[in-house]
Amino acid sequence: MKLTKRLHSCVQLEKDGHTLVIDPGAFSEPDAGLGADALLVTHEHPDHFEEGRLRAALDTNPAASLWTLRSVAERLAPAYPGRVHTVGHGDTFTAAGFEVQVHGELHAVIHPDLPRVTNVGYLVDASLFHPGDALTVPDAPVETLMLPVHAPWNKVSEVIDYLREVKPRRAFDVHDAYLSDIARPVYDTVLGALGGADHGRLTAGHSADL
Repeated sequence: MKLTKRLHSCVQLEKDGHTLVIDPGAFSEPDAGLGADALLVTHEHPDHFEEGRLRAALDTNPAASLWTLRSVAERLAPAYPGRVHTVGHGDTFTAAGFEVQVHGELHAVIHPDLPRVTNVGYLVDASLFHPGDALTVPDAPVETLMLPVHAPWNKVSEVIDYLREVKPRRAFDVHDAYLSDIARPVYDTVLGALGGADHGRLTAGHSADL
C-alpha cells in the first residue's frame, strides 16, 4: 500500500490500481479527492469535510463512493443515490478493495462549553489508522498511525501519550496545518524521543510505501 500525504489531515492510499482518500477538507488541495475510487470522511468540521471537493470527486468518477458519518452523509446522499454510505463505530466494509474498520464516536473536547460532534476513525487493511479529530485507541493492532500532531483540542503531552498507548510500528503527522515551520523541530524531537515509535513527517505530495 502506498501512502501519499496531502495537506493537513488528508491522506491518499493506493493499492492494486485503486485509490482511497481520507478527509479532503478545506485545508487540503482543491484536487485532493479527484481520482479517488473511495472517499472516507471522519467528521463534519470544514478542515476535514469540504462539500465542493467531495462533489467534484464523485462527479469526476461516477464509480466512486463515499463512506462517512450521518451528519456528512445526509448532505450528499440525495444527490448521489446508492453511493453515499453512513457508518459508525464497530462497522466494517470494503471500499475499492480496501478493508475498513470504523472506530470511535466523538470528537475530542475543544472546550467544555462547545458541543462535541460525532467523529469516527478508520483502520484500513488492518494496518493504517486515521483517527480524525480524536485520540481514539482502536481495539486492534496498528502498523501505521496517522498522528494528529497539532490542533485546538490537544497538547503535545497528550499526543505523546496517545502514541505510547496505540503502540504503532510507525507514525506520520497529520492535522499539521496549524503548526509553523519554526516549531516543527520541537515536535519532531519530543515525539521521536518520547513516543516509543518510529515518528516521521511527510511533506504534502510525498509518499511512503507501507
